Amino acid sequence: MARASTPPANRLGAVFYTSVVLCALFVCWATLFTDSLDAVTGAALNWITGSFGWVYLVASLAMLGFLVVLATTRYGRIRLGADTDRPEFSTLSWLAMILAAVMGIGLVAYGVSEPISHFVTPPHGLAQPGTKHAAVVAMQYSFFDWGLHAWAIFAVFGIALGYSTHRKGRKGLVSPMLRPLLGDRVEGPLGKAIDVLAIFATLFGTTTSLGLGALQINGGLSRLFGIPGGTGTQILIIAVVTLLFTISAITGLHKGIRFLSETSMGLAVLLFGFVLLLGPTGFVLNLLVESLGQYAGDFIPMSLRTGIFGELEWMQSWTYFMLAWWISWGAFVGVFLARISKGRTIREFVIAVLGVPSAVFFLWFTAFGGTAIFEDAFRGGQVAQAAAADSNNAIFAMLETLPWPTITSLIAMALVLLFFVSGADANTFVLSMLSSDGHPRPRTSVLALWGGLTGVTAIVLLVAGGLDALQNTVIVTAAPFVLVMLALAVSLWRELRQDPLIAAAPEKKREPVAVGTVPKDPEV
Repeated sequence: MARASTPPANRLGAVFYTSVVLCALFVCWATLFTDSLDAVTGAALNWITGSFGWVYLVASLAMLGFLVVLATTRYGRIRLGADTDRPEFSTLSWLAMILAAVMGIGLVAYGVSEPISHFVTPPHGLAQPGTKHAAVVAMQYSFFDWGLHAWAIFAVFGIALGYSTHRKGRKGLVSPMLRPLLGDRVEGPLGKAIDVLAIFATLFGTTTSLGLGALQINGGLSRLFGIPGGTGTQILIIAVVTLLFTISAITGLHKGIRFLSETSMGLAVLLFGFVLLLGPTGFVLNLLVESLGQYAGDFIPMSLRTGIFGELEWMQSWTYFMLAWWISWGAFVGVFLARISKGRTIREFVIAVLGVPSAVFFLWFTAFGGTAIFEDAFRGGQVAQAAAADSNNAIFAMLETLPWPTITSLIAMALVLLFFVSGADANTFVLSMLSSDGHPRPRTSVLALWGGLTGVTAIVLLVAGGLDALQNTVIVTAAPFVLVMLALAVSLWRELRQDPLIAAAPEKKREPVAVGTVPKDPEV
C-alpha cells in the first residue's frame, strides 16, 4: 500500500536535530576519546551517587506512595480517556501485554545471577554468606530491584501520558504533561529541552538492554558451543539484532512483533514451569513465602538504605543502577502502557501495573534463583562460582543441574533474542515518535536513523568498558530525568484535582443536625 504524504505534524524540528547531534557527538567521544569518557562518567557517577544517590531512593518510594493515594481515593475513578470510553482489550490480553512490555532480557540475565550473587555476598552485610538468612536476604533484595519500585516509576509515566493524551488530547510527548507546572513554557526552549532529555534517557536505557542481551547471548554461545566470546562476537550480535529490529520498526510489522511477544511469553511460561517442577519445588515455595515476609517487614528501611558506610560501589552496581535503569525506561514504558490502557480507570491501572508484574517477577526470581541457591547450598554446586567468573554464565550453570540442559539453554537464548528484537523495535518507535513532535507514524528515515544510532551507541559503550560502562552511563544520564519524573507527578496531581469528574462530585460534607430532629434521607 502506498504511503500517504507526510502531514505537517510529522516535520522534524529542533528536538530531532538536537538529539541526533548530541547522540552523534557522544558516539564520537566514546570512540575517539574512550579514556576521557571513562574518566568523566566515572567522576560524575561517584559525585551523583555519593551526594545525591538518596534521591533515587526517595523519589521511587514517593512515586509508590503517590500511586497508593490515587488508587485508594476518589481519583481512582477517573478514566484514561473520556468518561464514556471503555477498554480496547480484554483484561487478560491487557495484563499479558503489560507483562511483555519491559524487562524481558532482565528475566534471563538477572533471574539467577542476582540472587546467587547476593547469596554469597549478602547486601549491606545483613547476613553471613551462604546461610539460610543469606538466601532470604538475597531474594528480598532481588524483589526490591525488580518489584514495586520499578513498576511504580513506570505507572506514574503511564498514567500521566494516558491522562494527557487520551483525556486531554495532547501530543504523546513528555513536555505537554508538565503544562500545569510550567505553563506556556512547555512550548518553548524549556519544553524542547525536556523532550531531548527524555530521548536521551530512553536511548541509554535501551542501549543498556542491548548490551546485556549481547553479553547474555555471547555467554550462552560460548558455554554451549564453545564459540569464542569477546567484544568482536558481541559487536556482531548487536549488529545483527539491530538490523532485525530496525527492519521491523520500518516495515511496521506489528503482527510480527505481537507474534514474537506472544511466543516469548509462551516460552517463558514453559521454562518457568520446567524449573519449578523439576527443581527443588518445596524449597523454592518455602523460600518465596519467607522472603516475601522479610520483604514486607523491611520495606521502608530497605527502600531508604543508602549504604553510607563504605558500600557506595555495591549500590552503584545494584540499587542505584536498577533505579536509574527504570527511570530511563520511564518514557518508553509510559508510552506503551498509555497506548494499551485507554478507557481503564486509574484504580484499575495502578492495581494491575503494580501488582501483576511484581508477582510474576517474584515467582520467576525465586524459582530460578532459589534453584541455584539450593544447588550450591545443599549439593555442592558451582553456580555462584560460574556467576562470579561471568554473570552471563549463571543461568546456564543453573540449567545444567536439571535434565535436558542443552534444550533449556537454547530456550533461554531464544528468549533473550525474542525479547531483544521486540523490545528494541518498540524503543526505536518511541525514540522516533518523541523526536518527531509526538507524531504517531514517524518517517521511515527517522526510524532507520534511531535504530542505527541505538545499535552504534550500544557497541561503543561495550567497547569502551563493557557492562560497567553501560551501568555508569545509564545512572549518569538518568539523574536529571529524576527531576522530570517528580515534576510529572506534581503536574498530574494538579490536573487530577481539577478534573471535571472530581469537580462535579466534591466530597460530601455532613451538615449539622439539630438535637431532636431526624436527619433527612439524602436519597429522598
